[in-house]
Amino acid sequence: MFKVFKPFFIIFLMSCAVTNVSAQLSSGTAELNKYQDSLLKITRNLFTAPNNIDRFEQNSKFIKTLVAALKTPSSFDFAFDSLQTISVVKSPDHTFRIFSWYVPTVEGTYRFFGTVQMATKDGKLKLYPLIDDTEHITDTNQITTNKQWYGARYYEIVPLIVSGQNTSYVLLGWKGNTSKTSKKVIEVLSFVNDELKFGKAIFQGPKNTAVKNRIVFEYNKLNSMTLRLDKNEQMIVFDHLAPFDPNMEGNFEYYASDSSFDGYRLVGNQLKLVENIELKNDPDAKDDFYIDPKPKEVPTVKN
Repeated sequence: MFKVFKPFFIIFLMSCAVTNVSAQLSSGTAELNKYQDSLLKITRNLFTAPNNIDRFEQNSKFIKTLVAALKTPSSFDFAFDSLQTISVVKSPDHTFRIFSWYVPTVEGTYRFFGTVQMATKDGKLKLYPLIDDTEHITDTNQITTNKQWYGARYYEIVPLIVSGQNTSYVLLGWKGNTSKTSKKVIEVLSFVNDELKFGKAIFQGPKNTAVKNRIVFEYNKLNSMTLRLDKNEQMIVFDHLAPFDPNMEGNFEYYASDSSFDGYRLVGNQLKLVENIELKNDPDAKDDFYIDPKPKEVPTVKN
């Protein structure tokens, strides 16, 4: 009777298992690289398309290809880092990541798209599509869902850890807007009963002002704006925006940084506004990424 020495047999089986897993990962990576190449070509076509119809047709093609790619085993760990126009950010605790991007229209506005991909134990695909409903959101302070999303292109995720509560996540994003102004947003994402909730009553502003669910900044399109996590200060820091001229207060086409900085620091279970802080670090290079490349004249203020 043929006998196999047990320790050797176990080592042999383990070696085969490792080899099979490595082969599967290698095969998955090769397949995902092919998908990434296809997605890259689609985005190039999207951003060079001459009209809105062609742009949105290319975007539909992009969405179908992306979903197909994410069905590939091990897709959660694939960076998709060649897609420079698509933001892919993973939560620091590696529980999910967000794909978000925009389609610019010929009118100078933007439509946002995205999906949240969850990390699953069995590797199966679990997605929450993000449906931009900005045009129907009349109150930017309202709590929304992934099907009623205040669209943005997110570039940073900050876990919000409060004792006795499930972790929420602060999302920092660029929102574009019109041919005259840009927006940035501080959003809060929570997972409630296996559903997504955007917005949370945690933003505490100046004394005697209402607590807000979401923070939205709007400013002149030619300008950049700092909005990022400052690890040294342990707060979310941002440019203080003010009008070029006091007479233009409330007209955000004339707003830009006044060279001072404010921030939100976690105090208890709320993010408390801290005004006039001094930053030791230089502004992040990403702050200048979203400036409309088309030359425009800075608006002239008439007295």
